[in-house]
Amino acid sequence: MKYLLLAMVVSLLFIACRNARKEPEKEALAATDTRPSATADVPFVWEGANVYFLMTDRFYNGNPGNDVNFDRTDPTGPLRGFMGGDLEGITQKIEAGYFTDLGVNALWFTPVVEQIHGATDEDTGVTYGYHGYWAKDWTALDPNFGTKKDLARLVKTAHEHGIRVLMDVVLNHTGPVTEKDAVWPEDWVRTGPTCDFETYETTTACTLVENLPDIRTESDEAVELPDALLAKWKEEGRLSNELDELQLFFDRTGYPRAPRFYIIKWLTDYVNDLGIDGFRVDTAKHVDERAWTELHREASYAFESWKKKHPGEVLDENPFYMVGEVYGYGISSGRQFDFGDKKVDFYDHSFKSLINFELVEDANTKTYEAIFKKYSKILHSDLKDKSVLNYLASHDDPTPYDMERKECIRAANVLLLTPGASQIYYGDESARSLIVEGTVGDATLRSFMNWEEQDSLPQTRKILAHWQKLGKFRRDHPAVGAGKHKRLAKNPYVFSRTYINGDYKDKVVVGLDLPKGQKYLWVKGFFGDGTLLYDTYSGTPVEVKNGKVMLDNEFDIALLEVAKR
Repeated sequence: MKYLLLAMVVSLLFIACRNARKEPEKEALAATDTRPSATADVPFVWEGANVYFLMTDRFYNGNPGNDVNFDRTDPTGPLRGFMGGDLEGITQKIEAGYFTDLGVNALWFTPVVEQIHGATDEDTGVTYGYHGYWAKDWTALDPNFGTKKDLARLVKTAHEHGIRVLMDVVLNHTGPVTEKDAVWPEDWVRTGPTCDFETYETTTACTLVENLPDIRTESDEAVELPDALLAKWKEEGRLSNELDELQLFFDRTGYPRAPRFYIIKWLTDYVNDLGIDGFRVDTAKHVDERAWTELHREASYAFESWKKKHPGEVLDENPFYMVGEVYGYGISSGRQFDFGDKKVDFYDHSFKSLINFELVEDANTKTYEAIFKKYSKILHSDLKDKSVLNYLASHDDPTPYDMERKECIRAANVLLLTPGASQIYYGDESARSLIVEGTVGDATLRSFMNWEEQDSLPQTRKILAHWQKLGKFRRDHPAVGAGKHKRLAKNPYVFSRTYINGDYKDKVVVGLDLPKGQKYLWVKGFFGDGTLLYDTYSGTPVEVKNGKVMLDNEFDIALLEVAKR
């Protein structure tokens, strides 16, 4: 028997050596899942979340049967019409493990409430509300995206996979006026002037663009529901129920029946009914900031109510989360956004985080260390207990980092290793093209997800494998996004991150721009001699000796954690 066992050991060693000689591309793919992660023991913190942002209509078509509704059949400008992506498609990708493999622990998708039925016809060509930001009825889902049952299944499936759900919400405006969609009453919206963004008033009490009616969020005057909405609800057989629910809401809260409070009620219903974990708030700086405190108050009430009704489905004790799109905000501004004549602290109006528009520029002009040091310092001083959501590409930033997708590896390194929360824009991880010939404006950023390239192009698979490894390392280690940064060595570049919260402590070391072949990483003063570490990138166990660890592989990156025992 002992000879048989010896033979088996020799055979396994032979196989291991043979596999170790595979070319780097295959080795990168093979190393993606070298060891299962014990994520159940890892606390989730929004400050270091790995958020995946996708356009619902452009991600995956799970149900072709809902592709056409409300006679939305007019020819459109390039990438200006519905293309079939839906909630069911997102759920299918959750079930397939796509987001888990990317280390995603929070999912943000564009709004799914019912959109205007008609289309606009501007310089960009005929355009439908495929993007979700042109609401017609906040109380209903658009059938192009799916049903409330589809949304409920998505949230439940995401939670079962340890993924939080961020709902994209719009309180600032309705959809445009079209032949099929009338303007809301004058006491609900203003139709002018158009914002010039020079002052607080000309940023908030105005319409973003022509023909985008602006909700009077500053008003406390009671208004009646629009006749068109009442008629719609009656035709759909839910008028009485909607009116009864509104009565209960206003009786409970004591709020005046002003426009913003109706919408707050409608938006927080999704939290109460489904357990939505947070809101990504659109056009936050264009709304009277009081509204965000009120929205968060009611969303938190709804979230806690849902938790009490579904104790077995609660992921953790994190409160309801809100991240705001204050367009143009950068982390260097700290807690203040300057309108020119007035400064507003949006963090003081219930936002845990703001989208950071500054990382794109930093990625173009700064070294890894300059970025990491800067962000760690601000997040642990001016923004202590708050955060930013970093991104390098999005649905409406005309100047993303690496628009030509020539620096996909560096993009992953910057985005996923920069302190703060990270926002992967769908296709960042697979080099989805951001330059589409014939498109006008932001449509070029919104092509359909490049699933076929993931299957057919070796280079795309290699890029995806890199994003997966970094994403899972970030997910499994709060220290990466929420911890304090310290450089350990300049050449080769090695840094540490440390996160401490009560009895929980997380420590990691990362090396970037490492030489290929044999390399030594300096960890003295952070990990003591004899400490057993594990490089999750190459799947290699190592031991600290003389203040260093030695790796011998073809990778220029190392992701070191304390070895699990």
